[in-house]
Amino acid sequence: MKSIFRKYVETSLLKKITVALVLGIGAGLLFGEEIAVLAPLGDLLMRLLQFIIIPIILFTLIVGINQTKLGNLGRMGGKVFIYYAATSAVAIIVGLTVASIFQPGEGIPQQPGASVDANEHPGVMSVLLSIVPTNIVTAFTEMNLLGIIFTAFVFGIAISALRSSKDFKEQGDGIYNLVSGLNEATFKIMNGILQFVPIGIFAIIAQTVGEQGLDTILSLGNMVLVLYVALLVQLALYVITMMLFKVSPKEFFSQARTPMITAFVTQSSSGTLPVTLNAANRLGLSKGLYGFSLPLGATINMDGAAIRIAVSAVFAANYAGEQLTFASMLTIVLVGTLASIGTAGVPGAGIVMIATVFSQVGLPLEAVAVLTSIDALVGMGATALNVTGDLTGTTIIQRTEKGKETERMSA
Repeated sequence: MKSIFRKYVETSLLKKITVALVLGIGAGLLFGEEIAVLAPLGDLLMRLLQFIIIPIILFTLIVGINQTKLGNLGRMGGKVFIYYAATSAVAIIVGLTVASIFQPGEGIPQQPGASVDANEHPGVMSVLLSIVPTNIVTAFTEMNLLGIIFTAFVFGIAISALRSSKDFKEQGDGIYNLVSGLNEATFKIMNGILQFVPIGIFAIIAQTVGEQGLDTILSLGNMVLVLYVALLVQLALYVITMMLFKVSPKEFFSQARTPMITAFVTQSSSGTLPVTLNAANRLGLSKGLYGFSLPLGATINMDGAAIRIAVSAVFAANYAGEQLTFASMLTIVLVGTLASIGTAGVPGAGIVMIATVFSQVGLPLEAVAVLTSIDALVGMGATALNVTGDLTGTTIIQRTEKGKETERMSA
């Protein structure tokens, strides 16, 4: 028994996840909805990932700030915001272009009476204000990632100032050493959680396939296919961009594929964050950069969700027998980009975001009800691209900082 466990631990995480994925699909097709008995294992994985999110963001960012000059951090932060805004807009354009070519939704009979209420989007200013929490404790208990990033950023700068002063250098170094130790302990815990990831993934994918079945996939197969074509086009753009910045796609995906698969199965950018941060660490990226960019990206950078909005909009127009004008498409690009900001990176959030955009551009909400039936199928691919986009941007920005970023000397 001990030898079996040792062999399991020593097997690469990618192999374990791949096997879990295949076995999960097979079990879901074989047992159908009865496979839901394994749901607690999937729930446990999500709980473990959520359990480690706060310490891994807090400690990684504080340590990263203290290893990087503040001027460099400000410059990198500006690049991160520009990248996230630009790629979100590009993703929607890609989605609209691909969907306009393949026209998903044509010929699907309407279902009168089926509708979904569109919740009011919090708005950009509300999202910006939420960066500064009214209560530090509340920011952590409510899993306000922007608030947690702000808290870590402020305390990181304060500790850096203490370490740079003559009067409080000793205290500052002591606090930094403590946080650095906690950061290493957090990654040790993360390594333990990673051993359970394949088991949780098996349970989640089995339940998803068991509940969705082949009927749902086939009935709206055109919509699903078009969405994944658009996701692949965006992924190709990532690869081209990496090559332009002399980043090796092979080296990148050797580490990125684990968070990509995890995001695909869990449908949660936020839940996958610990795995994404671990991949960034293994890629040798700067803690000062990825400790900031990846948690922020899990909150506001949703390239996959942006593509999903665009493809869903074309689907809704065809479903209602309407024609999207250029003005409507431009509105979708603008509203969709803004709507993706602050949308929770959790399962089911995409449907709310789509309903919000539809209500803004006058598309029928009845189409949202139809799209709900394939929410899990499209959410998987969209979330995987969300995470890939965050890690791609961080890697490219790291490349642009080569020769500029200076590690802090603790003299």
